[in-house]
Amino acid sequence: MFSPQGPTVRELAAQALSSVEHGYDLLAPKFDHTPFRTPDPVLEAVGSVLERTGPYDDGLDLCCGTGAGLDVLTRVCRGTVTGVDFSAGMLAVARHRAGRAALVRGDARALPFTEAFDLVVSLGALGHFLPAELPALFGQVRTVLRPGGVFALPVFAPPSPRSRAFWTLLGFDAVMRVRNVVWRPPFVMYYRAFRFGGVLRELERAGLRTELYALPGFGRRADGSPRARLVVARRLPRDRPQIRPIAARRLP
Repeated sequence: MFSPQGPTVRELAAQALSSVEHGYDLLAPKFDHTPFRTPDPVLEAVGSVLERTGPYDDGLDLCCGTGAGLDVLTRVCRGTVTGVDFSAGMLAVARHRAGRAALVRGDARALPFTEAFDLVVSLGALGHFLPAELPALFGQVRTVLRPGGVFALPVFAPPSPRSRAFWTLLGFDAVMRVRNVVWRPPFVMYYRAFRFGGVLRELERAGLRTELYALPGFGRRADGSPRARLVVARRLPRDRPQIRPIAARRLP
């Protein structure tokens, strides 16, 4: 649909009517030929900021998918590099580019690590979590970070209501919400579920001190604010706050 190497409309429909896990298993062989893969300019911009905020030893790519972000971690981490994802199909593709990275199948809401990393990155994964899941998700991130470790995620300003992109994303989310009302299992993927301020508040509540870095290659809005930022949330050296757990299915 998106290119001669990309998925067909029929293949996308089959994915959309599956669970998130099985849907990405189906999409994995052609995922890198879709707009859903994190674009190279974003990866380059994130890597440039992390080179300035480091150095880092051990790094984790949270919801690594086909492994596009592993190159960023290999670039900025002096020690081990790990990718975790719950889709076996995505990990199978990621193995072809993993290099020295280790790949682990697991759920981001029940990570099998404790204080194991100095850097965790998430590149476009938040749309697979409902807003109510953010406290527990960020609590998991804090658990796997060592004291002083960093959680980094790029965020983009919402498009103007006068733009085509605004209505495209709004329409996509509306279709997904209707789909999840009438079809089971649900497929959680929303582009407009989170507000920037809400994400920052939940990071702070989880015990992560946030800093913002502009990604200048993406320009500025009419009010002068950056269109893209990298959120760098550092674990504070204090007792872990109480985070209300959410139900999560552990994966083998």
